[in-house]
Amino acid sequence: MVGSGRVAGSPVRHNPAFRKAVLLVLGILVLIPFLFPFFWMLLGSVKTEVDFMAYPPVWLFKPTLENYVKVFVENDFGTFSLNSTIVAAFTTFFALLFGIPGAYAVARYKRTGFALIVLAARMAPGIAFLLPWFVLFVQLRLTNTYFALVTSHLIFTLPLVLWMMIGFIEAIPKEIEQAAMVDGCTVWGSLFRIIVPLTLPGVAASGILCFIFSWNNFLFSVVLAGEATKTLPVAVFNFLGYQSIAWGPLSAAASIITLPVLIMALIVQKYIVQGLAAGGITG
Repeated sequence: MVGSGRVAGSPVRHNPAFRKAVLLVLGILVLIPFLFPFFWMLLGSVKTEVDFMAYPPVWLFKPTLENYVKVFVENDFGTFSLNSTIVAAFTTFFALLFGIPGAYAVARYKRTGFALIVLAARMAPGIAFLLPWFVLFVQLRLTNTYFALVTSHLIFTLPLVLWMMIGFIEAIPKEIEQAAMVDGCTVWGSLFRIIVPLTLPGVAASGILCFIFSWNNFLFSVVLAGEATKTLPVAVFNFLGYQSIAWGPLSAAASIITLPVLIMALIVQKYIVQGLAAGGITG
């Protein structure tokens, strides 16, 4: 008797729990190379200098918070954190304020030349902009100010918002805006009353990435910031010396810088993924 020809698959392979377990294991294997440096940094932040420099590496040791005490007591890390927050927040605000209308102009009025110029400027190395900015701010006596830092950070955050938001805006049917304009809505009213609410995932994703990039910026901050406006990446230099490096406090400081943006990214990762996915759909 000839069989029906149906090949029975392995019940284990088609088990949803088994497939989830396989994906979980694969995900862990992919993440290990990326997460291990951060794990090593956290581990070093609670080690003494002797344990940190030990070879082979010491895995079993008595944790200490001495490095974090040195960071906050011997260095004004509270002020540095406030400076980083202020600069990143204002940079994000102005990048969205100017980037969204710019993206709207490119998407609706086909200002591709303007978009390409912005993209070309973004592709240039940051050091190419640093010297002109520094000379300008020195002449205007604006070094060691939040204005100088925020303005310089817009060089790389504004193009980010512009190019991310173009896809989101193009995904909104023009008929919705036309209907609003028939009812008396202006172009600016259409932008802020219709386009922005409908592209909130994109606005959120762009804003989060702008904040992270500004928070982590070092090049512009190390030149334009002073003692009153020093940000966290620049403050880490306090632990680097000509003769030696304080590895424990340096690891603690790096952990303090990394943890806020890492936690924020984990909390809002769903919105970032939704926003980036929505930005790839055009009408």
